[in-house]
Amino acid sequence: THGALRDRTNMVLKIALNAPLRRLFDYLPPHDCPPGRLRPGIRILVPFGSRRQVGILVETATASELPANRLRRALSIIDDDPVLDEDLLELLCWASRYYQHPIGEVLTAALPTALRKGRPSAEEPAAGIRLTALGSGIDSDAISRRSPAQSRMLKFLREREGSCEATDLAALGGSWRDTLKRLRNKNWVEDFEWEWAPRQAPAAAIPGPQLTAAQHEAVRSITDSLGQFSPYLLFGVTGSGKTEVYLEAARAAAARGGQTLVLVPEIGLTPQLVDRFRQRLGLPMALLHSGLPDSQRLAAWRDTRSGAAAVILGTRSAIFAPLSNPALMVVDEEHDASFKQQDGFRYSARDLAVLRGRRGNAPVVLGSATPSLESIYNVREGRYTQLELPHRPGSAVAPPIRTVDLKHHAATNGLSTPLVFAMKQHLDRGNQVLLYLNRRGYAPALFCGGCGWIAACRRCDAHMTLHREASQLRCHHCGASAAVAATCPECAADLHPVGEGTQRIEETLARLFPDEPVVRIDRDSVQRRGALEERLEAVHSGAARILVGTQMLTKGHDFPNVTLVGIVNADQGLFGTDLRASERLAQTILQVAGRAGRADKPGEVLLQSQYPDHPLLQRLLTTGYRGFAEAALSEREAAAWPPFTYLALLRAEASTMEAPLNFLRAARAKAEQFALPVTLLGPAPAPMQRRAGRFRAQLLLQADTRGPLQSLLRPWVEQLAEMQSAKKVRWAVDVDPGELF
Repeated sequence: THGALRDRTNMVLKIALNAPLRRLFDYLPPHDCPPGRLRPGIRILVPFGSRRQVGILVETATASELPANRLRRALSIIDDDPVLDEDLLELLCWASRYYQHPIGEVLTAALPTALRKGRPSAEEPAAGIRLTALGSGIDSDAISRRSPAQSRMLKFLREREGSCEATDLAALGGSWRDTLKRLRNKNWVEDFEWEWAPRQAPAAAIPGPQLTAAQHEAVRSITDSLGQFSPYLLFGVTGSGKTEVYLEAARAAAARGGQTLVLVPEIGLTPQLVDRFRQRLGLPMALLHSGLPDSQRLAAWRDTRSGAAAVILGTRSAIFAPLSNPALMVVDEEHDASFKQQDGFRYSARDLAVLRGRRGNAPVVLGSATPSLESIYNVREGRYTQLELPHRPGSAVAPPIRTVDLKHHAATNGLSTPLVFAMKQHLDRGNQVLLYLNRRGYAPALFCGGCGWIAACRRCDAHMTLHREASQLRCHHCGASAAVAATCPECAADLHPVGEGTQRIEETLARLFPDEPVVRIDRDSVQRRGALEERLEAVHSGAARILVGTQMLTKGHDFPNVTLVGIVNADQGLFGTDLRASERLAQTILQVAGRAGRADKPGEVLLQSQYPDHPLLQRLLTTGYRGFAEAALSEREAAAWPPFTYLALLRAEASTMEAPLNFLRAARAKAEQFALPVTLLGPAPAPMQRRAGRFRAQLLLQADTRGPLQSLLRPWVEQLAEMQSAKKVRWAVDVDPGELF
């Protein structure tokens, strides 16, 4: 029975706990607890084993399957008001059932870390730590050798303008409390009471450009549907001004007192988007993403819940934001794979945004220049309405894409003569150049020409990548590292780097263009807080005129002076085994190509390939993304792949090769007993069978509709947990998998 029960006689609390168990836990109410406080969505402190744990009340009942003498009593109620309101709690419970994931872990994922630990949901003073005048003058680099932990803590505080909540220091790990004590004793830091600063009124909004006719029509359609569920696919070429549509729609939603939730692929890669929303709307905003300190994330959560924030901008997990008055959902770059969680609770933020819009009577806008085939199919089936932005504003036009056949043109460390010549021409005109290669490091392999030995990861079926800057070999799958050998361990011959990574391209550019500053943007170069912003500022200021980087450069960035884009290697996805390999390659090519010629300067794109006549490339270059998508959908339909069918993947891994396969064989036998119209494929080893020292295998389930698949999954997953062979493996179910490996 949902809701508080007036009569506490025989009342049982059904509580979700952060544990990998697919059930709720029964407790008796705390002593002297008013019945009116026992509302679904509140946090309750309970005994769990020998520990205390924060749980979430899901429902109350009048009886339990356990005998009364085995029921333990909850210790205390943490909240006066639910931290998960009724709508959000129902959405999360649905997601737990649909994605076949333990309810406690699902509900926990929706809360900031501070709330999981029992912090009050309302604002209150907290213990803070700040640098003293003496501590501010200490050179942290100078003490890093003899006191690395103290150096890290000083840097941590400086990155946060000299102060933070004491609990934020836990992010440093290790014996951080001992380090803090030493800094206190040296009078380098001091304690103070952290008060939440009063929120400043937003600055006056800056007027934007005049909307094009297509933008105006898109805004009108969205704003006319405020207050009702209407899913839209905003299909606009790169640089066509999709963000302007989001801004105007959010402004209209705020004028009606509603909140706009904007999901982006990676918040660290879209600082320009954050700034544009702040400057253009003049509305209070909240940012929600995993990179924030606990205190900032909790503050943003509070502003969202109270309605103080009119616009909430965040990454995948922000789909669980506690919106007080949801009016509009926006998913920018809706095709991006990062909206699908790849481990743990494997949900799709894009799909949940559509569901949340339906439940909350709010329009949902999915924006992309290269929409997912699922979204295009939903338009074709009449489920979504397509809004189009076919042109760039003003005189800007989409750049032409020309191929460079690497079989006929010599290349220096990956850079062909036509590409180098084109770079010189564009740089001589005072413009900027962007080179894209989705492979970080110096070289993807270290090879012996004498005996054919290749440096391989000892824990994965993969080669080690050479990182020359750090003099290391690194596995990009498990994170293992090793020193670079001087000679081949098998025959003592010299070793040679094979292939190119972004570091090698950067080194080659420094040799070819010694007078041109180069900025490299990849995961290795932007690890330090603020490093990405520094590099982007160098680009926007013109201090750097050559950019080289990975997929980080394709998401949400606007470089008005970039007139040439060079795609160094377009062949990585041409022969992929995953069902979405060709779709992802086409999206990446057009997304990175769209960085060129976005202002009033014409742009061009050079695409290097060993296979320029490959049907995928030819189709993409001659018919554009629409033509590619239509052909790809026809191929998917013929092969009975999504979106024409529905998939679930049972993955298993163990330290031996046979254990996962034995478990999956037994799992298949149980699935066959249900006699439902679901096709079972496998089990089979994963395409990369060994990863991080563990052997992996998988069983694929395929159905024409969702109904039979879900009817099978619910009881089947419960049976899997009871199987003897399940105790010898790590297993997980992935519903609507984004990748099949």
